[in-house]
Amino acid sequence: MIEAVVFDCDGVLVDSEPIADAVWSEVLSERGYEATEADGDACRGLTEPATYGYFAERADLLPYDEHMAALDALRVPRMEKDLKSFPDTDDTVRALAAQGVPMAVASSSRRRALEGKLEIVGLRRYFDAIVGGDEVEAGKPAPHVFVEAARRLGFPPSACLAIEDSDNGAAAAVAAGMRTIMVRRDGSMSPLYASVSEVTADLILSWMWRF
Repeated sequence: MIEAVVFDCDGVLVDSEPIADAVWSEVLSERGYEATEADGDACRGLTEPATYGYFAERADLLPYDEHMAALDALRVPRMEKDLKSFPDTDDTVRALAAQGVPMAVASSSRRRALEGKLEIVGLRRYFDAIVGGDEVEAGKPAPHVFVEAARRLGFPPSACLAIEDSDNGAAAAVAAGMRTIMVRRDGSMSPLYASVSEVTADLILSWMWRF
C-alpha cells in the first residue's frame, strides 16, 4: 500500500525549467557555446555539478563557483519575479495536505534554491520533508535523493509514490524502489513509465489504494 507521495520540484511543482534553461543559455553563450534543446534534455533532472560537468566537456567554462555565481546573478531575480507553480500540482498538494497525506520533495536542485522556489510559490509549508541534490552522495539518476526523502518521511521507499517529469528522475525513483508516475504535460506518453498529462488529488489517492 502507498502511504506517502514524493514530488520532484522543477517541472512538476514549479515551472522553473524555462527560466533555468534561458539563464544557462545566456551564460554559456558568453563562453562561446550555443546550447541546444538536446543539451537541455540531456541535463534534465541532473544536479548542477553534473550539468556543469556536461557543459564543461563542451565549452571553456569559468571555474564552478564563478560559473554558479554568474548563473545565480541572473537566475535569482528572474525566479523571484516570474516563477509560477503548475496549477494542477499546486491544487493537488493543497488537497492532499488537507487529507493528511505525508509528502516530500526530492530534487536535484540545491537545498537552499529548492526552499526558495517553494517559498516563492507558497508551497513550502505543505511538505513534511525536503531533500536537495546537494544533501546526498549522488544525484539522479542514482536513487539517493528518493531514498533519503522516504527515510525523512519515516516510510520505506516501497510505500511511496514518486511524481517525476524527467527520465533521469524517474529512473532514480524506480531504482529507489518507488512506484513512479511521469507527468507529461505535452500529452505524450513515456515508453517506460506510467504517464499522465496532469496530476490531481483524486488520481493520486486512487493510485495510493491501487498499489
